[in-house]
Amino acid sequence: MRYRLRDIPTMLRTPGGRRQVSDGILYRLWPPLSRLARLYRRTVARNTRVVAVVGSFGKSTAARAVAAAIAAPAHRRMTHNAWTSVAMAVLRIGPSQRHAVIEAGISGPGQMERYARMIRPEVTVVTSIGSEHHALMPTLDITRAEKARMVRALPASGVAVLNGDDANVMWMKAHAPGSVVTFGFGPLCDVRATDDRLDWPRGMRFHLSAFGQEREVEIGLIGRQMVYPVLAAIAVALAEGVSLDEALSRCRALAPTPGRMEPVLLPGGAVVLRDDHKATLETIHAALDVLAQIPADRRIVLFGDMSEIQGREWPVYVTIGMRVAAVASRLVLVGRGFRRYWTGARRAGMPRHAVTDGGRTVQEAAAAMQAMLQSGDVVLLKGRRGQKLDRVRLILQGRSVLCDIKLCEVRSMECADCPMLERGWGMHRAITPGWIEPRSIGRSSATPAPRTRPDAAGESRGHARASPTSARISARPQRT
Repeated sequence: MRYRLRDIPTMLRTPGGRRQVSDGILYRLWPPLSRLARLYRRTVARNTRVVAVVGSFGKSTAARAVAAAIAAPAHRRMTHNAWTSVAMAVLRIGPSQRHAVIEAGISGPGQMERYARMIRPEVTVVTSIGSEHHALMPTLDITRAEKARMVRALPASGVAVLNGDDANVMWMKAHAPGSVVTFGFGPLCDVRATDDRLDWPRGMRFHLSAFGQEREVEIGLIGRQMVYPVLAAIAVALAEGVSLDEALSRCRALAPTPGRMEPVLLPGGAVVLRDDHKATLETIHAALDVLAQIPADRRIVLFGDMSEIQGREWPVYVTIGMRVAAVASRLVLVGRGFRRYWTGARRAGMPRHAVTDGGRTVQEAAAAMQAMLQSGDVVLLKGRRGQKLDRVRLILQGRSVLCDIKLCEVRSMECADCPMLERGWGMHRAITPGWIEPRSIGRSSATPAPRTRPDAAGESRGHARASPTSARISARPQRT
């Protein structure tokens, strides 16, 4: 990230701001560290077999699953997947280390080529191709072509591990210099899952077929979409000479990645299913698919704002509201999308009393949830990454949360570990990134709502105490 010089003194006044400065300094070190990492990979780490994990969705869980399956070191920052973090992942490889797993995320054309020259993978895993970063990659064809650069970087002896159920990923097969192994649910996949079923809240069960070997598998990850990372890990393990049973034993112990279909038990007996890392359309539908399968007294959805919407936003929100009405008994909304979600939910027959306006802060949303939660409820928590809706979960668990900013760009830590969580920002200004433009937030008077809130015309989509002019910062878009 790149910040204006006059913002630095403001940021240095708080622990959260100092963390942003630290992250910004690391980002600016990308040019020298990337050159050092390329040299390091060609010399000190030349004998290490590196697995690169790329894709639009599922990268972090796949990277963790692959590392577990092949017994590669798993660093606490291994899911930090852009710029200097990728260079640091290369530099962490030990001289005698057999395997390393590196996740690489991009936000625009040209980035994957730089990562590929630095990582020089022996194995590349491609999890999926989806609709993200439309400003710089407006079509899936552009996205897949960019991510395919990590496949093209493989040597002739390398292995491309591809999602056989994703046509845009399978397009990369023709660009693989070496062998290709496919994974998925399709009948032609080399590593294939069938008869998958949710064992709530313990995880998933499925039948595995892998190069003629058959197993019944239990994992601690929730949802059909979380079977894919395990299949990818098994494919990599078999390609690297790890026995199937050994790889499965390691994957069975894998816990959910924080904020990705992660069930958390609340003191009162309800369960929050955290999926608050991102809120693209594909991930929302996948999460609702899982929620529909969960045997619960009541299914409740807590939604924030969506991200990466192509075209007009209103009909997309309305469609999701209609989808929620089909699988949930209550809908709680926090952020700027209330009327849009509400319109869809009511159109699909959800009762007026079942749609709750959860306000614009996590404290308001938590208060709304506390008033309705009962033992046996399951709550799907979903919102854009910067909203940090996990703070709602922390309040429901009894944590003191004074941080009430609407958009947070401290990305290098979880809310539970953030020094600003319990102390709050007080009178200090929190800095927002320049790629999230201030936006007028108004509500149409044509559609009724259970409770109205004042319009916030001209209010920044950033933090409450940051004026639109103070939030102008030159920085790169978020990576995935």
